[in-house]
Amino acid sequence: MASNRHLGRIIALQTLYEYDFRVSCSDVSVELAEVLGRNLERYEKALDDTSFVKQLVTGVSKKASELDAMIQPIAPEWPIDQIARVDRTILRMAVYELTESKDIVPPKVAINEAVELAKAFGSDNSSKFINGVLGTAYRTLIEGHDNASAKV
Repeated sequence: MASNRHLGRIIALQTLYEYDFRVSCSDVSVELAEVLGRNLERYEKALDDTSFVKQLVTGVSKKASELDAMIQPIAPEWPIDQIARVDRTILRMAVYELTESKDIVPPKVAINEAVELAKAFGSDNSSKFINGVLGTAYRTLIEGHDNASAKV
């Protein structure tokens, strides 16, 4: 199941990244459901739990601005629009899992998965950045400590 969820997160990342990119390029024909369907079809033989992917993609997409509002105070030196698109997408997914799926996905799993996605798809420093931001997110959003202004 864990490796299946890892693949699911990869599919979710690819879907959300493509959708975000196409929207930013003013592609009026882009539909999230079409991108997700195509990506799920591509991996249909390897992925059993498509509901996890669909829930993650639709949840992150619907709550993107709320997630950005949670991320911004914990990464104050990096305005949301200046964070690399792949890093921003990974952060949104992880913060969504931390806040909306904590009964299904343990927080440390969500953070570890995000760091692994950053290693695979981000730049050389992405995994360190993601780990730092999500460490602060865990302390502030999950544990309730008020150290959002801590340096990342």
